[in-house]
Amino acid sequence: MLLWIAGSLLTLAGLLTAGHALLYKRDPRAALGWIVLCLALPALGASLYWLLGVNRIHARARDWQTRGTGLFWQNSGISPLNGPEVTLPVKSLAPLQRLSDAVSRRPLLPGNRLKILHNGEEAYPAMLAAIEGAKRSIFLSTYIFDSDATGRQFVEALRQASERNVDVRILIDALGERYSFPPARRLLRGSRVQVARFLPLLADNGLHFNLRNHRKLLIVDGTLGFTGGMNIGDRHLAAQENPRRVVDIHFLVEGPVVSQMQQAFLEDWHFVTRGTDQPDPPPAPLDDGTALCRGLSIGPNEEFDKLTWILIGILNCARRRVRIMTPYFIPDRPLISAINAATLRGVKVEIVLPGKNNLPFLAWASRAYLWEFLRYGTRIFLQPPPFVHSKLLLMDDHYALIGSANIDPRSLRLNFEFNLEVYDRQTTTALGRHFDAVHARCREISLEEMDSRPLPVKLRDAFAKLMSPYL
Repeated sequence: MLLWIAGSLLTLAGLLTAGHALLYKRDPRAALGWIVLCLALPALGASLYWLLGVNRIHARARDWQTRGTGLFWQNSGISPLNGPEVTLPVKSLAPLQRLSDAVSRRPLLPGNRLKILHNGEEAYPAMLAAIEGAKRSIFLSTYIFDSDATGRQFVEALRQASERNVDVRILIDALGERYSFPPARRLLRGSRVQVARFLPLLADNGLHFNLRNHRKLLIVDGTLGFTGGMNIGDRHLAAQENPRRVVDIHFLVEGPVVSQMQQAFLEDWHFVTRGTDQPDPPPAPLDDGTALCRGLSIGPNEEFDKLTWILIGILNCARRRVRIMTPYFIPDRPLISAINAATLRGVKVEIVLPGKNNLPFLAWASRAYLWEFLRYGTRIFLQPPPFVHSKLLLMDDHYALIGSANIDPRSLRLNFEFNLEVYDRQTTTALGRHFDAVHARCREISLEEMDSRPLPVKLRDAFAKLMSPYL
């Protein structure tokens, strides 16, 4: 009798779980797989489904938001609909602007100026000078804040700024801070600097390895901003003979869009501390600011799969050329289709990846995708060492997408990221020169090379690809 009851309950659990998969799994292939498993092996299938098959990431992040711990000024009236009128550099960009208006919550702003900073040798002196010249506020958000020589320079500069009665706030990701010991947070104890950790690993009654804050933002006095791909640490001093050295680019930003960078920081600060500070008014447009810019906050708490949609929009609007540089390249199926469609309609698509990756398993997964692009004419190049962490996308001659996001499952689905849309020929031309200079040092890979990999290597790469949603 007990066995019959237990069997009936397991069968019922399998049926209910199969029904949940039928209703809520968006991919029909995944839904069919879970349904078959739940009906054939009710106990195992139901257990695995509720453990691995339910996306709690988006639900949890949205729950935090609705409880008031996310986008706390979502009803403030800030909207693409009430932004200033702008004139795009070319009319062909209008569909992309309309898409970004629809999926973002910030307007496109004119009158901005950007300066490209190569590696820590250019970025860190500019950032430290801005900190030393701060009069009112310094807001710093970073994924990694090492406590090496570079990190200690920043610690001292931030400490001194706080002693000048500058409002200094630092937001460090709780997982990222573990890359260094002692944590930079500990070096700031006893100072007037406010330091907060984004989502400690044990928080909100759960264990959190995902949902990391990967944004890199420095906003000084509400008028000067820095963003891009760089963390803080000696590893970004590319001229040093350091086995861990990293090549990267960062950006100094001036103009009204700095207010959107500050908004993004204060949203995260509110999430961590429950503070309800209001952002400064936007700086006035610069007379010589030629760039139209929009700040994009990307994360699982947002309403749309924003980054994927905008990437697809960029590829659909491209007329001549798309240049992509990213350290981690594991695209999802919609992006694979969009890249191939752009290539097939005559757009020259070039992708530059690191020849040496700091995460080998992720590089193996990436290699397993490359044949899907090479067979249709996309050109793929590998940069020589050291590891290149730069992230940028250029479309034709007037549009750039820059910031912290990679093209991989974490940036597309899990991480909190910040990117800038830049409509500006001047910036795109400068970044294009950088891309082409890098491109000239690269080695192009071919479909024949991918096909000729030894069978053990193909199996290794295919297994890594199988795990790519979890990388």
